[in-house]
Amino acid sequence: MNFEQESRFVADIKQYVTDNLSLSQIGDDELQQKIEDIVEQRIGTQYCSIDQRVSIVEQVYSSIRGFGLLDSIIKDDTITEVMINGPDNVFIEQKGRLFKLDKKFESQRKLEDIIQRIVGLAGREVNQANPICDTRLPDGSRVNVVLPPIALCGPTVTIRKFSKTPMTIEKLIQYGSITKEIAEKLQMLVKAKYNIFISGGTGSGKTTFLNALSNYIPKDERVITIEDSAELQIEGVDNLVSLETRNANASGAGQITIRDLIKSSLRMRPERIIVGEVRGGEALDMLQAMNTGHDGSLSTGHANSTEDMLSRLETMVLQGAAGLPLEAIRQQIASAVDIIIHLSRLRDKSRKTMEITEVVGYENGKIILNPLYVFEEDENSTLEKVSGTLHRTKNPLKNDFKLKLSGIRTEI
Repeated sequence: MNFEQESRFVADIKQYVTDNLSLSQIGDDELQQKIEDIVEQRIGTQYCSIDQRVSIVEQVYSSIRGFGLLDSIIKDDTITEVMINGPDNVFIEQKGRLFKLDKKFESQRKLEDIIQRIVGLAGREVNQANPICDTRLPDGSRVNVVLPPIALCGPTVTIRKFSKTPMTIEKLIQYGSITKEIAEKLQMLVKAKYNIFISGGTGSGKTTFLNALSNYIPKDERVITIEDSAELQIEGVDNLVSLETRNANASGAGQITIRDLIKSSLRMRPERIIVGEVRGGEALDMLQAMNTGHDGSLSTGHANSTEDMLSRLETMVLQGAAGLPLEAIRQQIASAVDIIIHLSRLRDKSRKTMEITEVVGYENGKIILNPLYVFEEDENSTLEKVSGTLHRTKNPLKNDFKLKLSGIRTEI
C-alpha cells in the first residue's frame, strides 16, 4: 500500500468510525480496539505490513482523539522542533537541520481543531480576537500559535519539543559545551548564590543550560520558577513552586504577566527565583529582586553577545520604567547580575558556551566586565565543523565575597 492509498484508506476508515460509532460514549481504549478491528476487517487478504497496520490505526485514532499528524511527530524523539506553516507545509528540525515533511493536514479546519485541542488542554484560548498564544503540550513541549488573519499562510504552529530526560551538567560535558573543571566552578557559583544570567540567540540552548545549572541548587531550598509556559525540569527540589503566566480572555480581562508573578513571588518567602526568560519590563522587577536579598537567582535572555545582553537589559528596564535615568539602570544591573554565561549556535549547528563573564561593577558611565572563560577555536576547525574549547583567561574572579561567605576557599 503506497502513501496515497494509505491516506485514502485512513480517510475512509475515519469517515466510517465517525458515522457509525457513538464517539461521546466510548472510552479511549475501547475506541482504539474498535478501530483495530475495523482496520483488520477492511484490509482483509490484501498485503499490508504490521508496521503499516499499526500506523493506520494510530492515524485514525489520533485524527479523532489525538493531535492528528502531530502525534507521530511528537513521539519521534529525534525531532527537536516542529514548524507548521498552514495545513500543507510542515517542517521539522532533526539533528540541527531543517526538513520539509511529505505529510500534510487534511484541511485548514482540521488543523484549527487540533490547535483548539492543544490550547484548551492548558486552559488557554486562541481566536480571532486573540490570535497569538503561547502554551504547552501535556509533555511540557513549548507551543506558539498564530492564527489568520495575522498569519497570512494559514494557522501557524511552532513546537519546541520537550526532552524526556532532564538535561544535566554531565550531558553538557559529554556534548562538549563545557569542561568538567568549568562545571565544578559553576557548581560553586550556584551554591554560593551568585546571580547568573544566561544569554544567547534563538535555539542556542539557554533553557537547556538553565535546566542543567538548576540541578546544582541545594535540595533544601525554596525555589520559585516563573515562566510564560512552564518547561523547566528542576529535579530533586521538594520545596518548588512553578508559576505560569496567563493571557487575557476574549473580553480582555484576566491577564497575569511575568511582572505580576515576580511581585507575587517576593511574598512567598523564596530563597531563589528562576525566571525562564526575561523579554520586557519585568527585567526591572527581576533586578530589584536580585538587589533585595534574593541572591542565587537564575534567568535567561535573547542576545548576540554579553555586551549586547547588558544593553538589551537596559532597554527592557526602560520598557518597565521609561523615566529612569540610564545611570541608575546601569548601576542596578551592575549590582544585581554577578555572572553572564553566553551561548551560541555555531555554523555547524552545534551549541557551545562562548563566554563566562563576571560583572564587576559600574564605573565612569559603563558596566565593567571581567571575562573568566572565552571559547577559542583550534586548528581542527573547518568551515563545516567547529572545534575548540573554553579557555581560562588570566583575569581572576574579583567579587569573591559570596564564595567566602559560603565557606568556599577555592579560587575561580
